[in-house]
Formats: sequence, structure tokens, C-alpha cells
Amino acid sequence: MRKISASLAAVALLSLLHSFTQTLARAQTLTRAQERAKAKAENVPEIPYQAVANFLKLPPGVYFGETVGVATNSKGHVFVYTRSYNTRLFEFDQTGKFVKEIGEGLYGFAFAHAVRVDKDDNIWAVDEGTNMIIKFNPEGKVLMVLGHRPESGQVPVTPGFGVAPPEAEPYTFSRQTDVAFDSHGDIFVSDGYGNSRVVKYDKNGRFIASAGSRGSEPGQLNTPHTIAADSNGNIYVGDRSNNRIQVFDNDLKLKTIYDKVGAPWAICITPGPHQYLYSSNSNPDSNNAEIMAVTGEVYKMELDGTILGKFGKPGTQPGEFRTIHEMDCRSENEIYTAEINRWNVQKIVLHPAK
Repeated sequence: MRKISASLAAVALLSLLHSFTQTLARAQTLTRAQERAKAKAENVPEIPYQAVANFLKLPPGVYFGETVGVATNSKGHVFVYTRSYNTRLFEFDQTGKFVKEIGEGLYGFAFAHAVRVDKDDNIWAVDEGTNMIIKFNPEGKVLMVLGHRPESGQVPVTPGFGVAPPEAEPYTFSRQTDVAFDSHGDIFVSDGYGNSRVVKYDKNGRFIASAGSRGSEPGQLNTPHTIAADSNGNIYVGDRSNNRIQVFDNDLKLKTIYDKVGAPWAICITPGPHQYLYSSNSNPDSNNAEIMAVTGEVYKMELDGTILGKFGKPGTQPGEFRTIHEMDCRSENEIYTAEINRWNVQKIVLHPAK
């Protein structure tokens, strides 16, 4: 009987040790995950800020789904790109009053990803579900389409690690993510989940060049998720899964890399004359609580990569963030954020020290 009891005790001890070892290994893994997600920048000044409560007013019975895109035009109108049972693009005026829906039932709308407004107030909707980018004039009329919808039965698939994607075609996207424009009207697309490249077109949509392939070396990309251009025509690409912003010249030649501000889910550049770069180190939309604890902030930077300050923290209260998917910074101290898993848009007013 004593031998049996001793054997059972040994089994219980081994089981306890195994459980402890697994818990310790998991804790170490989560710590490593936190280290990868946490921005490298240290001792960054906090920028005081506040959220404007209940800024956007939807019509009765209309609700946001996943709010993946937000942009403003020269009048201060706000455009929100959202996806739920279908993809919808809403316009609000500068006071937050609902104006209209754009592109209702459009063939190019299936799975929204980003919206941008160019210098002429044209609205560009980036839809990763249809592999299309649609340009609307300010009244909501379709002016141009880039890319094309997959044939019936074709499902866009993100290639796995170690699997080379098919060679990219000039006018075919694979779950593209964002669009930007230089002062000449040339168009730059981050393309995206499938192709891992940046593509340049002229203002009429004619292919000029592309750069990038899947990987982590300089000039390579792993989920180019967001893109912006400065007044000199330099192109800033949020290389999300590589935790860095890569800067290309106007011919898509790599210039430099900024890797201190975490995973750039969303970036934007102010119009100037002095331009600033904002980058969101968003927590992942998989809701990993461990990573969420060390992310959620937005960095304000000079275009040369100098970090000036940061604001924000993870959470669900006004002024807190849960996975900022796109930002608008037409005004240096007035930032709009679209959050994919909070289903909302926030207007943030910064109060930097003078």
C-alpha cells in the first residue's frame, strides 16, 4: 500500500512540475512577445490631449461596424469607411453632422480597409476584399478604378511564411491596404497582405514602377499596412509586421528606416508648411492582453525620424485606443482615429507645450 501511495505521490509531483514548467515557458514566451511589440523608444515626452465626446452623429438606426478608415477634406468634412454586414462609406460635415453615404451598393465595395482624400478633395476608398481602389469626386461620383475584383470563386489568400507569392502584376492587387499621392498627383499603393510591395502610378492610373518583396531585409516588406507622402515626394511605408517605417524616394529607392516606434498600423503626415509624421503603435486586433499592455500609443515625429512626443494608451474609455487602423492628421493638433475593434472614430485634440 505504501509503495502505491509513494508512486501516486511521485506521479502527482511530476504532473505539478510539468504544469509549472509549461506555465513558466508560457510566461517567458509572452514576455518575448511583449518585447517584440513594445516600441524601442524610451523617455518620450507625453503630449497632453483630450477626446471630443460624441463628435459624429449617425442617423437613427445606422451604426458603425469595424471602423477601418477615416479621412478629412479641406472643408473639415470627415469620411468614415466601415465594414459590417456590408461595406459603407459615410460623410459628415465639420460639426459631425451626417451628410450622406457614398457608393452605396457599389460593386467595388466588399471589405473596407482605408480611405484617403487628395489635395483636390477627391475621395479614395481602398477595398481589400475586391482588390480595388475607387476614386470619387467630392460629390461621390466614381472617377477612376485601380485594380479589379477577383473572378467568381477566387479568394485572395495571404501566402504563408517561406512561400513565394506569385509574381505581382502591374494592375492587379492582392489585398492592398492604403493609397497616397505626391504633389504631382502620382499615386502610391501599399500592396499589401499578398504582394508585399509598393506600386507607383501616374495621375491617370498608368503603371510606373513597383518595389519590395516579402521579407525583413532593408527594402523588403512584411504587411505594408499604411502609406503616406511628404511634400518632397518621399514615400513612408508602415511595414507593420517588421515593426518599422521604411522611407523611399519618389522613384521607390529606399532612403532610410525608422524602427523605434513599434508596429505602424497607421501613419499620417501633416500638410505643413512644417510637416510632422504620426505613427500608431497599435495593439493587435487579436486582442492579446499581454501585448495590449505595452502598445496603444501614437508617436509624433519629425520627418527625419526624430521623436518629439507621444500620446494615448490602451483602453476603451474616451481618449484610450484599441487597435487604431487609420489616422487623419490634416491639422497638426487635431487627429482622427478609426479603431477596428472598438467600432468607433475619435477626434483627438492635442495640447503640446509651447
